[in-house]
Amino acid sequence: MNRKRILVTGGAGFLGSHLCTRLVGDGHDVICVDNFYTGTKDNIAPLMNHPFFEIMRHDVTFPLYVEVDEIYNLACPASPIHYQFDPVQTTKTSVHGAINMLGLARRTKAKIFQASTSEVYGDPDIHPQPEHYKGNVNPIGPRACYDEGKRCAETLFFDYNRQHNLIIKIARIFNTYGPNMHPNDGRVVSNFIVQAIKNEPITIYGDGTQTRSFCYVDDLIEGFIRLMNTEDEETGPVNLGNPGEFTMLELAEEIIKQTNSRSQLVFKALPADDPVRRQPDISLANSLLGWKPTIPLEEGLRKTIDYFKRIVAET
Repeated sequence: MNRKRILVTGGAGFLGSHLCTRLVGDGHDVICVDNFYTGTKDNIAPLMNHPFFEIMRHDVTFPLYVEVDEIYNLACPASPIHYQFDPVQTTKTSVHGAINMLGLARRTKAKIFQASTSEVYGDPDIHPQPEHYKGNVNPIGPRACYDEGKRCAETLFFDYNRQHNLIIKIARIFNTYGPNMHPNDGRVVSNFIVQAIKNEPITIYGDGTQTRSFCYVDDLIEGFIRLMNTEDEETGPVNLGNPGEFTMLELAEEIIKQTNSRSQLVFKALPADDPVRRQPDISLANSLLGWKPTIPLEEGLRKTIDYFKRIVAET
């Protein structure tokens, strides 16, 4: 039997729910931990009656005592609207949550994965961003609770690795989209799709020339699994994202086209410290994991739009 006991924190969230589904499908015994701040039971409803899936309402800022073989630490609000709503709690989730999960991993001798973020690079001076780039982050800005919280979590992971020989894996996640995204999370793909479906004005911050790279969620989860299964000495950090670079205008135009929307574009001021360009260098992921995204933006958007059409119709 190769069944592992795997803990997924933030397991009812966007990425967590897809990860839980993949792990259960692979035959593992999965414990989904979530405080339901941004995650929802709807995301994991299809798993609820599975014999090897269980859910636990818990906040990772408090210690957790379970017996596991692997831990995926995904707990933290990831959209600006949610992580800026209670910035102190966001920092606690990243820092205290990392300490508690690392402590659990140390006690159980579990391998532990940290879902870090491309936001550790801030508004980058290097393009595309390789893992050795140390970033350009404002430590006192409105986004710092998330950016610096994730940077501190990476520090803690490497300190536990050096001090306690803990097996760690760190992925730096670039913009990801797909079904189970929160319709009101303020992220660009969900914002544009919901506005387009409702024929409302599509809000573009700045002049629309700023860029992002969009990775479909199934591709990202495959990267998670491959990174977790590397040799123990391969710690990361490893960039996971789609290197295809698109402007906000290009994204809006594709969504309007696919939804046959009557929406018009409206432009507003760019938020403070919002990165102008963002694109991953995935050379390491390709060489270490044999990984690269396979789902093009047009196809991924079609699947995501179908999901949001159902969600909007139900509200």
